[in-house]
Amino acid sequence: MKVRAVEPRDQDAWSHLYAGYRAFYRLPEDSDAVRTTWQWVRDGEHGLVGLVAVDDGDCLVALANLRWFARPSSATIGLYLDDLFTAPEARGGGAAGALLEHAAARAGEAGGSVVRWITAPDNAAARSVYDAHAVATPWVTYDMQPTRAVPS
Repeated sequence: MKVRAVEPRDQDAWSHLYAGYRAFYRLPEDSDAVRTTWQWVRDGEHGLVGLVAVDDGDCLVALANLRWFARPSSATIGLYLDDLFTAPEARGGGAAGALLEHAAARAGEAGGSVVRWITAPDNAAARSVYDAHAVATPWVTYDMQPTRAVPS
């Protein structure tokens, strides 16, 4: 399994995989969201790093979208894994593990202190891969809706 950065020629295959990722998490079909995310990943906007795993025929079988973040409490940087998805027919072939290992190497080369991500608690198949590469934390994630007015 080879891991490399996304390339402009990957757009169609990447978009298909990303639509699969969105469907897996029961997000509505949204070609605009897929297209916008592709542009961000392709161009490295918002600190995004796009990686893909390819098979022997150079066909994309998995993707990972990562981004750098500051860690003020340790005065370090980390690499956040926003999205990881393997095509159903390629699962069990090592693509996800290869992407995680590549992310860890990339973070290490840049002096990062952690690679971090979240997943659904019932995503047992992915969690078995994650448990082989990382340690689950006790932290609980919250989401807050933004407001338009800054409190005075």
